[in-house]
Amino acid sequence: MEILVKAAQLILALVILVTIHEFGHYIFARIFGVKVNRFYLFFNPWFSLLKYNPMAGTLEVGSYTDKDGKDKSLRTFRVGKAHTPSADGKPSWRDTIYGLGWVPLGGYCDIAGMIDETKDASQLASEPQPWEFRSKPAWQRLCVMVAGVVFNFVLAICIYIGIAFHWGDDVVPFQAMTEGMDFSPEMTEAGFRNGDILVSLDGKALDAKDYSLSWDMIQPGARVGVLRDGDTTVITVSDRLIKQIATKGKDYMPMSIRIPVIVAKLLNGEPAAEAGIEPRDRILTIGSDTVPTLTEFFPSLEAHKGQATTMRLLKADGTEKVVDIKISDAGKIGIQMLSPLEIFDRETVHYSLFSSVPRGWEIGTDRLTSYVSSLKLVFSKEGAQSLGGFGTLGDLFPSTWSWYSFWQITAFLSIILAFMNIIPIPGLDGGHTLFLLVEMVTRRKPSDRFLEVANTVGFFFLILLLLYANGNDIYRYLLK
Repeated sequence: MEILVKAAQLILALVILVTIHEFGHYIFARIFGVKVNRFYLFFNPWFSLLKYNPMAGTLEVGSYTDKDGKDKSLRTFRVGKAHTPSADGKPSWRDTIYGLGWVPLGGYCDIAGMIDETKDASQLASEPQPWEFRSKPAWQRLCVMVAGVVFNFVLAICIYIGIAFHWGDDVVPFQAMTEGMDFSPEMTEAGFRNGDILVSLDGKALDAKDYSLSWDMIQPGARVGVLRDGDTTVITVSDRLIKQIATKGKDYMPMSIRIPVIVAKLLNGEPAAEAGIEPRDRILTIGSDTVPTLTEFFPSLEAHKGQATTMRLLKADGTEKVVDIKISDAGKIGIQMLSPLEIFDRETVHYSLFSSVPRGWEIGTDRLTSYVSSLKLVFSKEGAQSLGGFGTLGDLFPSTWSWYSFWQITAFLSIILAFMNIIPIPGLDGGHTLFLLVEMVTRRKPSDRFLEVANTVGFFFLILLLLYANGNDIYRYLLK
């Protein structure tokens, strides 16, 4: 039953993401007067579950092509009048066949006069028509190609806006951060200490739901109260600290939350799972190193990479346990850790419709930045082994239906889909975009034969990548 719930959430997410992505291509093609032959949700090798043909005025169930090349269906319904193409050749939405395939790996928008992985140059041997993609200026073709990516990113932002408006934000108040904060060197020089718990600003208790206060504290003469070793200490912000911070870039972080190392999930076959570490275990030491928080944990892993050592754990029932573990050569043990929202007491911040818009934009851009920065791990041995396919995507969703989790994950997947599609690999939108940019710069259009070969190579590369990622899923499943 849990698998069915996860599968249903994944399929619904794919329906939304693929439809929005392909609709981006479709609507911009239509804006520039380009004919779209087919608009399909999911792929339809051999047959389609549903096919709506406005030109014939029919809705077909179980549509397929027989061995003689004739279109057949299990059942056909008349749903309107047959459409006659415009005399001037100008296409409309009625010139497009809309369908539902049966392979939920994506979808497609078959744009007339465009070479992609479904068409070769021989199919475009006739004279270009004014309603074809290849007849349009390069800037219009570029808009059509990037529209899918843009629509996916806009979808993610809209979902995050909706989440902020409906559910608000769960935040951890400063006073609930029992491990305190980590401070930059400039802050520690000014009197702050790692582990200090922020409690007041100029004599007033902090409203920790406003994280901009971390910057409001760094004002000339500000008096910041911190709880240190059970006692309250007041630190006055000096002009010297202000001058030091003024030289830092926009990404400078004066402080960050200290997070204890508590295990959420384990990767099968990785060192932590093999050592017997379990979810909800808190890691206290690595060898002789004490690791109360992630600040100490990651450097200790790096120092012990490729080594056999011990870890002392605090179990969920309050008992302690020591395990033997072999840390990988990359300094990894194969765990996912609990977030601060799952560890500390939290409060909810509510947003109006107006204030939820900048919050949704902030979350979306932050998720995109974090995802892009994490991609460098893919090019390591462990990163390649961690790649997953549809099984991994399905595991992102909870085993019980939660609309909050569903929309959070769907928004993140929309960001992933947007970014992955803009990577300049032939066969992806990014590949077409790259060729169009080269054409606009050089004023020379690549030959149809070149585009055909490039897209074919890119298509087979993507198939191999898909097989590898899903093969990883199967391999990890068999290790259970």
